[in-house]
Amino acid sequence: MLKWLRLSALTLLLDQVSKLAIDRDMQLYQSIELIPGWFNLTYVHNTGAAFSFLESAGGWQRWLFSGLALFISGVLLVWLRGLSRRQVLLAAALALVLGGALGNLIDRIVYGYVIDFLDVYYQSYHWPAFNIADSAICVGVGLMLWDNFFGGSEQDLK
Repeated sequence: MLKWLRLSALTLLLDQVSKLAIDRDMQLYQSIELIPGWFNLTYVHNTGAAFSFLESAGGWQRWLFSGLALFISGVLLVWLRGLSRRQVLLAAALALVLGGALGNLIDRIVYGYVIDFLDVYYQSYHWPAFNIADSAICVGVGLMLWDNFFGGSEQDLK
């Protein structure tokens, strides 16, 4: 099932290329409206974790989250390696989570923060900004839950 690492690599590539483009073409906190009333590109730095958890903790969280990402990536690789050929949905899920985790890990190591830029909102309510890596992690976790609750893992999903 290690062939699924191609999906991880594609996720990682799309994430890093998009972040480099945002960093190159936008100013920090700049916002570009794409779908009025719903969606902007808004360039922000996130030194915390999901939803800016521990963002103002003083810097130690960078290394905590980096260590967690490395550990989780190792667990995902071992898990992925042990899957049967029929566990297609779970393999895709793990590959997406792995690619997303590595994408945000690279940001933390290189910059000390994660580049976020996808801004979904309604009126004055804004969901916390996120990126392609975050999206891949969420989709991957969703697929894992689906697989767990609906048993898709043992089905042949050709």
